[in-house]
This record gives sequence, structure tokens and C-alpha cells, in this order.
Amino acid sequence: MRVRSPRRTVAARALSATAVLAVATGAAGARRHLVMRRVAPALRNPWLYLPTLVNARTLPRLRRALAVTKPVADGVSMEERRIRGMDGRPDVTVVIYRPAAPGPSGAVLWLHGGGFVAGHPAGDHALASGLAAELGAVVVAVDYRLAPEHPFPAALDDVTAALDWLAASADELGVDAARIAVAGASAGGGLAACLAQRALDEGGPALVVQCLVYPMLDDRTTRSRRGAGRIAWTPAANRFGWSAYLGGRGRTAPTPPPHAVAARRDDLTGLPPAWIGVGTLDLFHDESVEYARRLGVARVPCELHVVPGMYHGADAVAPDAVAMRAFREGWVGALRESLASS
Repeated sequence: MRVRSPRRTVAARALSATAVLAVATGAAGARRHLVMRRVAPALRNPWLYLPTLVNARTLPRLRRALAVTKPVADGVSMEERRIRGMDGRPDVTVVIYRPAAPGPSGAVLWLHGGGFVAGHPAGDHALASGLAAELGAVVVAVDYRLAPEHPFPAALDDVTAALDWLAASADELGVDAARIAVAGASAGGGLAACLAQRALDEGGPALVVQCLVYPMLDDRTTRSRRGAGRIAWTPAANRFGWSAYLGGRGRTAPTPPPHAVAARRDDLTGLPPAWIGVGTLDLFHDESVEYARRLGVARVPCELHVVPGMYHGADAVAPDAVAMRAFREGWVGALRESLASS
């Protein structure tokens, strides 16, 4: 009788499960199986083999998933408030996270992800409140309007109103108005970049840094390259998100409206310093690297952090992985340094 070692038995079962998942999800699953070999081992997860479907039919389900309320960090108070929208537009809901540490401090405007079509501050309670605790700074998350019901410029108008309110309410919030940063992930990172551009052009509050976590910067990104974008956020999802946000115009428009697409801006001179982080398997890898390069050409200080074998949103899937801890410390550290040195 042939006896298998426990290690080989576990490996065989894992391989079998992988094969089943690949077959169950068809050719796309088979391609994911090939790409999975390039994923850093600590970031692998069986759920990654399942297809990513982001479209009008699945949108309600995605929104429910991203709006699940997360816990608030110990020692951090949370307050939800309605503020005035800009120029007669609808009021905006913001969530204010205050750390226990008293005294004037800097502040971070946090913008959630979700491809411009989903996401909610409740889903980022743990992240935003944890950030407030770590930095000893006020963090304000914005419940901006979502596409396709509210296409551009709705979301940008909402986050602009929030930035203006944050600066104007600095004394009330115990915030140093000269130390305000903006940060966001995915679509939130793209919005953060556009907000920095708009604030510069329209004389808005000066930002000490823009932290762009695997940001959604370019509507012209429509296909994966070198296996990037096969996992998590895919080209099809990207096309849906951008089309919804731009009112169906997307990449067919030679010149989208100003501040709609961060990567479409010609001159990046004068923008605040930036931190950009992305993985090599992220659909947004190339556009993030290119935006960082262009910021450097424009003499804007920019730190680029590229993680080998990382896909879109891997830090949420495997937050305890060494690489993901370092990734998070990268952008949190950039915020900490910018808020302290300004």
C-alpha cells in the first residue's frame, strides 16, 4: 500500500481544490490559476479564483458588501455630521474621528474606494478610526455621491465641499488648518488626486500631502498587461466604473472635463507632495507608476512604493502579511511625517 506524507496530502488537496475552482469558473478561472502563481504566497486566498463581476446587475450586492459597518478603534470618538454642499448642491455627510490626544493637530480627509460606484464610510470605520489613533489627528471621511446615479462632478463636488468645510472648521475641530492631508484608496485615491488638482487651480486649502493608495487615475486603462488586473479589479470592472462616473463618455472622450481624470491633466506643476503605492499585479500599476514619474518631472516630491506579487486590495485580504504591514506603514508614515513637519 502506498502511503502519502501529510504534507503531500495537504498539497494534493489544495491543488485539487484549485483545479475545481478553475474549472468551475471557466477560462477566466484558468487564467486566474496561472496568474495566481505570480501572487506573493502570503497574499494568496481561495476566494481570488472567483470571478469579479462589477456591472449594473451586481452593483446592489457590491454596495451592500462595501457598506458593512466596521468597528471603531478604542479611544476614538466618532461623529456623523451633515455639512453644506458647494454652490447649492446637496448637503454632504461626513464622519469625524477624533483621537483621545487633546490639543491642535493636523487632519486627514479620507476618501473611500469602490470604483466610483460603491463604498461607504461605514465600511472604513476601522481604517479611518485606526488612522486617527495612530496619527493623533482628526480624520474626516466623506460619504460622497456615487455613480451612475450621480456622475461627475458629484463626487468631486462633495469631497471639495468637505475639504473646504474642514479648513473652515479648523478651530472647532482642534485642527491646525495649515496641516491638512488628503488620502484615499482605489477610486478614493483617484478622487484625492483630482481634489489636489482642483484645490490648486481654484485656490482651495493647501494640502501637505496626497496619499494615493493603488489609485484609480486613468480612464484609458482598459486591458490587463503582464497578468495585472486578472484578480480583484479587472478591466471590465474598470470600464464599468469609469463609464458610470463619466456619464458614459469614458475613454471615447478625447478631453474629459477638467479634474475628472487625474492622469489626463497635462501640467502637474505645483501639486502637493505625493505618496503612491501599488502592486505589480494591480490593474492600476502602470498608470500609478506613470503618474509618479510625471510628478517627478514636474518637480513634485513623490514617493512610489511598488509591491511585487500584490494585487488590487491585497492589504484588505491579507492585512497581517509582512509586505502588507510594510505597505500600510508606508502611506501612514508619509501622513505622519507630513503632518508633523508642516
